Amino acid sequence: MKIHGQLVDIHNRDIYPAIISVQNGKIIKIERTDKAPDIFIMPGLIDAHIHIESSMVTPGEFALAAVRHGTTGVVSDPHEIANVLGRKGIEFMISDAGKVPLRFWFGASSCVPATTFETNGATLNHVEVKSLLELPEIKYLAEMMNYPGVINNDKEVHRKLDIARKLEKPVDGHAPGLTGEMLKIYVNAGISTDHECSTIDEAKEKISLSMKILIREGSAARNLNSLKELFFIYPEMVMLCSDDLHPEMMEKGHINKLIAGLLSEGFNVFDVIRSSTINPVMHYNLEAGLLRPGDNADFILVDSLNTMNVLETWIGGKKVFANGNVLFTYIPGKAVNKFNCLPIEDNDIKVVNEHGKIRIIEAFDGELLTKEIIASSGTNKLVECDIINDVLKIVVKDRYNDSPPVAGFIKGFGLKEGAFASSIAHDSHNIISVGTNDRDITGSVNEIVRQKGGLAVSSNGRITSLQLNIAGIMTTRSCREVAHDYEKLNELVKSLGCTMAAPFMTLSFMALLVIPDLKIGDRGLFDVSKFKLVPLFVE
Repeated sequence: MKIHGQLVDIHNRDIYPAIISVQNGKIIKIERTDKAPDIFIMPGLIDAHIHIESSMVTPGEFALAAVRHGTTGVVSDPHEIANVLGRKGIEFMISDAGKVPLRFWFGASSCVPATTFETNGATLNHVEVKSLLELPEIKYLAEMMNYPGVINNDKEVHRKLDIARKLEKPVDGHAPGLTGEMLKIYVNAGISTDHECSTIDEAKEKISLSMKILIREGSAARNLNSLKELFFIYPEMVMLCSDDLHPEMMEKGHINKLIAGLLSEGFNVFDVIRSSTINPVMHYNLEAGLLRPGDNADFILVDSLNTMNVLETWIGGKKVFANGNVLFTYIPGKAVNKFNCLPIEDNDIKVVNEHGKIRIIEAFDGELLTKEIIASSGTNKLVECDIINDVLKIVVKDRYNDSPPVAGFIKGFGLKEGAFASSIAHDSHNIISVGTNDRDITGSVNEIVRQKGGLAVSSNGRITSLQLNIAGIMTTRSCREVAHDYEKLNELVKSLGCTMAAPFMTLSFMALLVIPDLKIGDRGLFDVSKFKLVPLFVE
C-alpha cells in the first residue's frame, strides 16, 4: 500500500512531497518525490490525558467519534468508573477498548477514593494498584490528586508511588496551584506531569522542576489560551489534552481542533504537532507510530494545516476512516452499574436556620476552582434560596447507600427556576443537584434514582432526563445520540436562567473535593485548603 501527499516530518522539521509504503501494519519506506497531492500526511494525534467516561459513552463509541478527527490514541485514566466499580470498572474499559482499533493506553487510578471524606463505590489500595500496573494495558500511574498525602508522607500514597517507580511506569500529577517547597516535595516523589495549571507562571515553575505540562482544553476547564505561550519557550515540555470532554464537543472536534486553532494564530507547526505526537509517545513510552520507517502505521491525512479537516485516519496500517465514513464496527457489551439508594423527600433537604452566618460556594463559568462566601443566613425559620441574589440550594445524595442527603448553598449558576441533577459528580459520582426550590431539586434527584444513573431537569414538576446505564456515568448509546440529547438538556437548563456555558459539566465538579476552595460531598461542605469537612453555619 502506498500513500502520496505532503509529509509533515516532525523529526526533521520539514514538509515535502513523499510516498509512504505500508506493509503488515508498519511503515516500511518513506520516499521523497517530485510531486504529490496537496494533502498533508502527519502522525496520528494523541490526547495526552482524558477520562473517556466524561464523553458519557463507552470506549468503543468514543473511538467511532475520535477517528473522525484524526485521533489514533488516547492516554486514558479510568478514574471515574474505578471510583464506582473499582477494578471491575477498569477491566470493563480495557475489554471494551479491545473491540476497536483506536489505541487506548490506560492508567492505574491512584486515588480511589480521591479522599476519605466522601462515600464512593470502591477502593484501590497499593496491592491492587500494583496488580494493575503489572498489566500490559496499563502504562502509568494515573493522576496523583492526593497531593497532601504526598507532601505529608502518607504511607499508602507513597507505596503506590514506589511501585510505579520500581515498575518504571511514569506518574501523572494533579496539583492545582501548588508552588514553592511543597511543589518540590511533590515533584521529588516522582510525579512528572500536571494538567491543572491555570496560569503561565504556575506552568513555568513546574517546568523548572522538570514537570511536563499537559495543556487542557475540555468542556469545563479550558487553559489553552492562558498557557499557549509555552509553545514559544518550552515546546518539548508540553502536551495537549482534553481531560473531560462531553459528547457534544467530541462530535465537533478533538485534538485536531486545538491544533488548527494554534496554527491559525501563527504558532510553529512542528512545535504544535509534536505536543500531540512525539511528546506523549516519548513520555509514556507508547506503541504509537511517528511516521518513521519501522514505526506502526498510525497516521492521518488532512486537507489543510490551518483547518485540520481529517480526510483519512490510519491505525496499524488499516484505514479506519475515509470519505466521511468510519470503516469499522462496534458492538457494546453488557452494561455494569452500582446504585443502591431510595428516593428522597422535600423534608430531607430543608435547612433549619441557626441564625448566624453560612458558607456559600461561589462557582465560576469554565472553572473548577471555587471560592467561599460568608453571608447572613437571614431571619426565617428555614434557610431558603435567594434567587434574586443567585444563591441556590445544592444537594448531594450518596448513591451507594440509603443515607440522608446533604444540603448547602451555591452562587454562580444564575438559575431562575427549576433544578437539574446528575450522577456524574467527580470523583465519587454520587447524585448532585442545584436548584431554586426543594420540590424540583427532589424531583431531579429522584429521577436519577429511578433510572439508576443519568442527568435530569425538573421545572414545575415536569421532568426531562437522559439515562446513563453504565456505572451511572456512561451509556451504550452512540456519541451522536447522546450529544443530541445532552445539548437539549443543556439548553433546557439555560432556558431556566442558568448562565453557565456547560451547566452539567460545571455542576459535576462542585463535588470534587481535591480542587480548591470550597466544595460539597455527601458528608457535607469541604474546605480543600484545610482538607477537612466544615459546617454550613459559621461559628
